[in-house]
Amino acid sequence: MKDVLFSVFQDQRFMDLTLYQFGYEKCLPLHSFGPCVRNHYLFHYIISGKGVLHSDDPEHHTITHHLSMDMGFLIEPGVANFYIADKDEPWEYIWVEFGGLRAKEFLAAAGLSYETPVYNPDTPTHGHALQEEMFQILNGSSTSPLARIGHLYLFMDKLISSSTAHKQLQGGKLSEFYARETISFIEQYYNQNITVLDMANRCNLDRSYFGKVFKETVGQSPQEFLIQYRMSKAAEALSLTDRPIGEIGVSVGYPNQLHFSRAFKNAYGVAPREYRQMNRLKDVKK
Repeated sequence: MKDVLFSVFQDQRFMDLTLYQFGYEKCLPLHSFGPCVRNHYLFHYIISGKGVLHSDDPEHHTITHHLSMDMGFLIEPGVANFYIADKDEPWEYIWVEFGGLRAKEFLAAAGLSYETPVYNPDTPTHGHALQEEMFQILNGSSTSPLARIGHLYLFMDKLISSSTAHKQLQGGKLSEFYARETISFIEQYYNQNITVLDMANRCNLDRSYFGKVFKETVGQSPQEFLIQYRMSKAAEALSLTDRPIGEIGVSVGYPNQLHFSRAFKNAYGVAPREYRQMNRLKDVKK
């Protein structure tokens, strides 16, 4: 049995966390999926039964993980994987597919990555609480997409706090501190003519080293993150206000309207004017 999939609005992909799909499955013996490469993060929580995950390590060697009830496993985007249910005790699991600007950072705090994809709860009670939060996402058919996003954040909080490989966000790796400092800088000055060098100087790091550290931590280059953050702010203004497009471009750091329109279309696939027509709220006021 497989639950109907659910997709959220395209423009939510630039949030800290974004929910794409979710589902539940009670697998038949030897039911398998893959080999394949995903576009987003995928987390499975095993309710009952057993199975095996085959995933690549950093040297592209295939590692085999034997998994059972009350464990979980992460599929990371861009990494080849294959998983199969046990012949005698096939697993039953619930899963969520997600992404977002800070997904990699949050998962790192839980000690999860393509190098360490297996989740073990510190107590059975905490594992069941994580499972329950995933069912809140799955069964919330009468709730709004934003309510489901809220449960995704609660799911992530429980994943971090209950993982035996848990790493504190505060006081964690120095690279995570630099990433947080940079994101804070972008949130304050995205509407100004800031550069990657400005971000590196904020962290007192060499530009090339800073770029490497940021990408390893966040999963995007500093420039990519800045552009996506600016475009998310522009999309919000286009949907919620009647401000002229040129004015919105200036407000997110693009004094040249042509450059702004090109950047926006690269991010969303449509021009700002078309996006406004598609996503405009009926009660928009100046």
